[in-house]
Amino acid sequence: MQDGSHIQIRRSALRRTRTLAGVAAIFATLAVALGAGTAHAACTTVRIVVPFPAGGPADQLARTVSQGLQPRKGVPIVVDNKPGANGNIGIDAVRRAAGDGCTWLVVPAGNLTINPTLFPALSYQVARDFRPVSLLASSPNVLAVHPSVKARTVPELVALAKEADRNKSPLGYASPGVGSGLHLAGELFRNKAGVNMLHVPYKGTAQAMTDVAGGQVPVLFGTWPTLAPFIQSGALRAIAVTQSKRSPAAPDVPSMAEQGMPGIDVSSWYALLVPSATPKPMADALSVEIQTLFGSATVRSDLQRQGLEPVASTPEALAARIREDTAAWTTLIRTYHITAE
Repeated sequence: MQDGSHIQIRRSALRRTRTLAGVAAIFATLAVALGAGTAHAACTTVRIVVPFPAGGPADQLARTVSQGLQPRKGVPIVVDNKPGANGNIGIDAVRRAAGDGCTWLVVPAGNLTINPTLFPALSYQVARDFRPVSLLASSPNVLAVHPSVKARTVPELVALAKEADRNKSPLGYASPGVGSGLHLAGELFRNKAGVNMLHVPYKGTAQAMTDVAGGQVPVLFGTWPTLAPFIQSGALRAIAVTQSKRSPAAPDVPSMAEQGMPGIDVSSWYALLVPSATPKPMADALSVEIQTLFGSATVRSDLQRQGLEPVASTPEALAARIREDTAAWTTLIRTYHITAE
């Protein structure tokens, strides 16, 4: 009887120990979950790295995120423009950052989906070094020219480019950088039109646009948000949007397809990522905050006025988009033998 009582006491003690352990595990899980939502309180400053100069769509989106989330975070959220090497300098800086939730990356799609094929010796691998957070926005791309260019349609520009090539003076076309989606839009155009054109890469759309508006380069493939004010003022002339149908952001600009140039469907999109060491609950919480911010009617209206369509998403949706576009661009780059000159 006595021995049985001792056994019961030991069993009761064991049950209490297991219960306490279970409670501790629950509290630990709650701490992680709650910490994910408030982790940035440990940051004295949150830094959003944009791997291009100020003034482009990625920079605009980063500033929208900064202004929208700073009041909720209670710490400064600063935009850190780190241009150079087609965005690779800024991207590598985020790769090397701590996974503490204090460093974010806002980047155009091309750097995630095109660069790995064009630049096989990159210091980073997207799937290995970054954790997806959310898509941010998309925008149409535009083929534009300086007003002095005697072409108002795609067929007229093709004829002009062929004439220039016959005269041993190929037309130059500007883009925001080697390996950008806009560079590849230009290469697609050149290949499908059967013309020889000279690619003139810049360190961002804003710089490329400034030189084309100034007459230094005649043709430009650029993003609608950056080019729109110059097109509307007459400093540039829009020839086509680089997609299969007209864009709601630029309804008066005909598409490539409707001007006899199908198969060029290159729009721009932008995303938010963090270093891969960042805990998943932290990235998930930030994704929810981004979706809430971009779901605001005021924010959506502001972005649409800039020519950007908000498309905030889950981390999983962003990861899937990166995989799909990477496969498509890899096929295109190899089909047309496009290289990073």
